[in-house]
Amino acid sequence: MKRTLWIALIILLSVSFLTACSGGKTSTSNKIVIGVSPDPHAKLIELIVDDLEKEDIEVEIKEFTDYVTPNLALDDGDLDANFFQHTPYLEDFIEKEGVELASIGGVHVEPMALYSDKIDSIDELEDGAEIAIPNDTVNGGRALILLEAHGLIKLEEGAGLEATERDIAENPKNLTFTPLEAAIIPRALDDVDAAIINGNYALEQGLNPVNDGIIIEDADSPYANIVAVRKGEENMERFKKLMEALQSEKVKNFIEEEYDGAIVPAF
Repeated sequence: MKRTLWIALIILLSVSFLTACSGGKTSTSNKIVIGVSPDPHAKLIELIVDDLEKEDIEVEIKEFTDYVTPNLALDDGDLDANFFQHTPYLEDFIEKEGVELASIGGVHVEPMALYSDKIDSIDELEDGAEIAIPNDTVNGGRALILLEAHGLIKLEEGAGLEATERDIAENPKNLTFTPLEAAIIPRALDDVDAAIINGNYALEQGLNPVNDGIIIEDADSPYANIVAVRKGEENMERFKKLMEALQSEKVKNFIEEEYDGAIVPAF
């Protein structure tokens, strides 16, 4: 009888241990595993690690170089939060992939810009020039809106933030567009006449949109980079502390001093 009780107790303890270590989606620990793009997102999180440690919150940073994996990993429970995307991209991803994620606040804007190794102004774009743009719906539309703002194309009325090449109503220079994964566009710059590059990928290649961009988004851009968590976890105390640290004067001053306009505080 005693042997049977011991076996039952061991099984119960084992189940309890496995449950505690399973890392399910509703973890209430004071650790945050956050997925980020390398620059500037990783740098901004590294800046506040010690501040959160003082709040008894441990931060583990995982870097990603694409725009898909961090959202899937967050939805699967492999991450507690991610920091790499803007709200229009997140909303589009939720609709297409069926994930249950939510924004808990914006941190900064990374102005998108047009770059070229061949020309110095848009006036030098020849008829039929090839321009690389991001191939995801939201950033592709963002690129076309930037071109429209500078008179290079005209979009159909009501095309909105998810405009595609099919929405181009006027193209006086007969520009051709090559959609590529956003992460590889900087490496393709030599192969096209010009390319529209997301701010974080430009920074990784040593490009500053203010100094190197031929045209650049203005300060009214709706594409503030946000921190995302799983839906229903937005009000957890550890995430409130995370946003307090990210939206602090310390981070604001760092952004303004470190990036010289390449990224702009959104708080």
